[in-house]
Amino acid sequence: MNNLRGIALIILSMAAFATEDMFVKALTTGLSVGQVMFMLGLGGALCFAAAALYQSQALFTPLLRSPMLLLRTVSEGFAAFFFVTALSNTDMSTVAALFQATPLAITLGAALFLSEKVGWRRWAAILVGFAGVLVIIRPGLEGFQPSTLLVLGTVAAIATRDLVSRRLPRDMSSVVVSFHGFGALVIVGAALILLGPAAPQGLNAAQSGQVLGAVVFGVLGYYAIVIATRTGDASVITPFRYTRLIFSMLLGMVVFAERPDLWTYVGSGLIIGSGLYAVLRERRLSARSRR
Repeated sequence: MNNLRGIALIILSMAAFATEDMFVKALTTGLSVGQVMFMLGLGGALCFAAAALYQSQALFTPLLRSPMLLLRTVSEGFAAFFFVTALSNTDMSTVAALFQATPLAITLGAALFLSEKVGWRRWAAILVGFAGVLVIIRPGLEGFQPSTLLVLGTVAAIATRDLVSRRLPRDMSSVVVSFHGFGALVIVGAALILLGPAAPQGLNAAQSGQVLGAVVFGVLGYYAIVIATRTGDASVITPFRYTRLIFSMLLGMVVFAERPDLWTYVGSGLIIGSGLYAVLRERRLSARSRR
């Protein structure tokens, strides 16, 4: 029952994140990336700050005593910058497809920087997955969009964030960690506003609703995924993270009239197939080591 609940929560989380992406992409059609990041970060930070204060948790002391939290926060800021910028210039479905390479990047980073043992089968899965990335991006060929490279920046920053998260103190509250993650968006967004050519604009009714929707679904998605990872077995629920691509493609088609081409589907299949194999292989090795 715990695993079934975890699966339901992870699917809910992926749907919420895809919906947040839809609102963010809609906002970037009329507002600068910096302003969008600042508003989203402020809304999310206020939500998690209220939750932390309600639980009588210190907000800033953990940042001073944990260099890993600082590094994680910086990685979150870079990830958000690359992701929002990519969404503003690239089809939502393409961004979502490339983003699915994140688990493979985490496995690669764990092998290179954390000395985790990765066998030849998972190395092969990583190579196949990144071949799928090349199929989608098609560097040097007709249809290549330089903005898709920003998604790879997002993947690298998210992988760094998640690897660093493994080194956070076990007693550090997830609510406080989330507060600092959204706080990074506020800082980066403010810097982009100050350095950018476009001045902040007032919001109309539609944009105000989009900001509210992005914050609500972003916080909902984050909260759901935290509960899911604490409820179900990671090896069971992780494959369902790929449902985000389904939701993103559907929303891209319905809301933005996107039509992914054949190569996007082929590349997505390679990324998801290799990612699922890597997860199942790790699950089998873990089960074997427990015997």
